[in-house]
Amino acid sequence: MSDTDTLDDSAAPLIEHLAELRTRLIRSVLAFLVGMTICFAFGSMILDFLLTPIENTMRSLGNPDPRMQYTAPQEYFFTLIRISMVGGLCLSFPVIAFQMWRFVAPGLYKQEKNAFLPFLIASPVMFLLGASFAHYVVVPLAMQFFLGFADLPSFFAGLITPQEIADGAEDTGIDIVFNGKVNESLDITLKMIVAFGLCFQLPVLLTLMGKAGLASSEGLKNVRKYAIVGILTVAALVTPPDVTTQILLFVVVYGLYELSIHLVARVEKQRETKLREEGLWDEDEDEEEIHAEDRAP
Repeated sequence: MSDTDTLDDSAAPLIEHLAELRTRLIRSVLAFLVGMTICFAFGSMILDFLLTPIENTMRSLGNPDPRMQYTAPQEYFFTLIRISMVGGLCLSFPVIAFQMWRFVAPGLYKQEKNAFLPFLIASPVMFLLGASFAHYVVVPLAMQFFLGFADLPSFFAGLITPQEIADGAEDTGIDIVFNGKVNESLDITLKMIVAFGLCFQLPVLLTLMGKAGLASSEGLKNVRKYAIVGILTVAALVTPPDVTTQILLFVVVYGLYELSIHLVARVEKQRETKLREEGLWDEDEDEEEIHAEDRAP
């Protein structure tokens, strides 16, 4: 067995592993509490940032002084708590991931460490990309879709009402205005951010499965039609009930699925090259796979 296949000299008794796990968990919880405290201290600023899409939408619809409200004494406090929990988890994730890595790394081969570490780094990056895409693109579109309905009645009324009648008619209608609640508006934003952040983990997950031999590019191609149905179902469940955001989520996630196929194929090619260099590649098995692909419709 080569040096790269040797385990680290850290085979400790079970009680020592449990003690180490307890230490890693305590450090992770402390990091989360620190991150949560920091986010709570700047909670109002974070809330303003998260509500920026709805503020801009309200201004674009003719409201020069957009306001939000809360209807219960404890509502604003618990809204800040929710923000602090999500923000604290995001801030403490590098520390939590490092503690997880330090716990499992001694039980991995050195080759496995080199293969797993890039995915540990790529995961928060992809989550941040998904969250940013949701905040700057998807949430404004959703807010524009929902709040824009308030202007439709007056728009159509102006089209079908003669000008003479409109000038002489007494205004007896009721103004329909949006008085948004802070927690409900924030709920939409956070759901979209978390949903897109998790969906952007798809290339990381599938590539890691390909690295471990649990998925292949050919297999992902064969189940493409089932993936489309699954992505459409997820898009309908995690997005608000409007077609725009559902289609947008489907297009983005399906694009990530196709990207995952190429990434898995690249991993397979690297694995094949390495096995050929070591003289461990089975040529007969390779030919059988090629013939099977040729026979496939």
